[in-house]
Amino acid sequence: MSRPNKHVERSERTRGRLIDAARELFMDRGYAGVPVEDVVRLAGVTRGALYHQFPGGKEDLFVAVFDQVETEVMAGIAETLADSGAEDPIAGLRAGVDATVALALDPKLVQLTILDAPAVLGWQAWREAGERYGLGLVRTGLAVAMDAGAIVRAPVDPLAQLLLAAVEEAIVYVARSDDPEAAREEAQGALHRLLDGLSAE
Repeated sequence: MSRPNKHVERSERTRGRLIDAARELFMDRGYAGVPVEDVVRLAGVTRGALYHQFPGGKEDLFVAVFDQVETEVMAGIAETLADSGAEDPIAGLRAGVDATVALALDPKLVQLTILDAPAVLGWQAWREAGERYGLGLVRTGLAVAMDAGAIVRAPVDPLAQLLLAAVEEAIVYVARSDDPEAAREEAQGALHRLLDGLSAE
């Protein structure tokens, strides 16, 4: 068995330290409030090492952090949907919706994914990222519910797009509210009513 290349291992460790440091700083202070010097200082690497790993500098580093956070978030929501929907697919969809909207109560997550991401990535790329991470999950949940006869069978793709858009707007609504807890309850109630409207019963 070949031994791992020490240079590759060192490079991966450096990349990991930079992502961890940038994630902490971006979520605490916002993208605009974090100079590159602070990232490399916290990561314990040189400025040259950052640009070696991320040629586009802070923007490329933000993309890596955003991708990591979105992957983790979607994995957690997928687990919630699967656990809650094992016996009742509609309950699974509701639980997935609730877990997603509740993310808006985490100010650090909101800072990274709602406030900074559209500006750094660009609106179109941010929307595409939402589809990349969330659309498959929504599509699967709807398809499972249709196969179980819990909701009326219909073309899955347009329905998934519309439901995902509604959930994304709910997150923004909660994140921008002066009373996020009350807004979350309102948004979840509205989304539940949308799901109830799909019921086959």
